[in-house]
Amino acid sequence: MAEKHIRLTSAEIGSLWSTYMNSTMTRCLLIYFLHHIKDQEMKDMLQNTLDSTNLRIKRLNSIFSQEKLPVPNGFTDKDIDLTAPPLFYDPFALSFLYNLARMDMIFYSFALVNLSRKDMIAFFTDSLQGASKLYGDSTALLLSKGLYDRPPNIPYPTEVNYIETSSYISGLLYKDRPLNVNELTEIFYNIERNYFSIVLCTGLLQVVKDKEIKNYIKKGKDISLKQIDYFNELLKAEDLLGIVSVNMEVTDSKISPFSNKLIMNLFNVLNAIDITLIGHALSGSLRTDLSGEYSKLIGEILLYLKKGFKLAVERKWLEEPPSVPNRKKLEK
Repeated sequence: MAEKHIRLTSAEIGSLWSTYMNSTMTRCLLIYFLHHIKDQEMKDMLQNTLDSTNLRIKRLNSIFSQEKLPVPNGFTDKDIDLTAPPLFYDPFALSFLYNLARMDMIFYSFALVNLSRKDMIAFFTDSLQGASKLYGDSTALLLSKGLYDRPPNIPYPTEVNYIETSSYISGLLYKDRPLNVNELTEIFYNIERNYFSIVLCTGLLQVVKDKEIKNYIKKGKDISLKQIDYFNELLKAEDLLGIVSVNMEVTDSKISPFSNKLIMNLFNVLNAIDITLIGHALSGSLRTDLSGEYSKLIGEILLYLKKGFKLAVERKWLEEPPSVPNRKKLEK
C-alpha cells in the first residue's frame, strides 16, 4: 500500500525558504573568500563549508521540486565579482566562518522545534550538526592562530548562595552587585559580535558607491561602536578589562566584490540575528541597567532594520516569503 504524502506545514515551507535564501547568499560569500585566501588551513575549511553548502542547496532544490514549490531566485554568481581585489585579509575569512556557524546553529535550532515531517526533521538536524561541527573547527583554528579571545575567567564558586534581597535586580541606582556569569557572557559575545560588524562595515564603506547604502552602512557601524563603548565601559567599571580588537583585517581596496543586493540582504539577516540575540540577553539579565540598555538597543536596531528594508524594497532586491491566501480577497 502506497504511503500517503504528507503536505508541508507553513512552518516547514518558511524554514525551507529562509534556508535557501541564506544558503545561496552564504555560497557567494564562501566562493569570494575561497578565491582570495592564502592560508591553507583556512582554505580547507572554506572548501569543506562550500561543499556542504552546495549539497544543502541541491537537497533544497530537490525538495522544492518534489513539493511543486517555486524555487526562490536567491543569490547567484552574478552577486560577486572575483576580479575585484581582496577586501579583507585572511583572518576575517576565519571570523566569517566562526560567526556563520554561530548564526546557523541558532537558525537551525529555531527551525527544528517547529517541524513535524520526518524528512524535514532529518534535513534540519543534519544542517544543525554541520553548523555545530563548523563552530568547533573554526573555534579550534582561531585558538591555534591566536585569534580567539576567550570569555573572561572568574574564580570558581565555593558554595551555593541564594538571592536574599530584591535589590539584586537593581542597576540604575544600585550598581554594587557585580555581574553574574550569565550577564558577563552576553556582554562578552555582544562586544565580539559588534567587532565583526565594524570590520565588515569598514570594508564595505570603502567600496560601496551608492550614497544611500553608504549612509546606511555608516549608521550600522555607529550603532556597533556605541554598543562596544557602552559594554566595554561597563566591564571596566566592574574591574574587568574591556575587550579589544585583534587587528583591523581590511585591505585598501576600493572595488566592491559584492552586489548591493547581497550587501543589503546580508545586513537584514545580521540585524534579525542581532535582535534575537539581544532579546535573549534581555531575558536573562537581572540588573535593570542592563535590561534597560538591551531594550533601547532592540528599539534602535528595529528602526535601523526598517530603514534597510525600505531601501531594499525600493530597489526590488527583497524576495517575498510564501504567504497565506488572502481569503477576504478570494471571497469577492
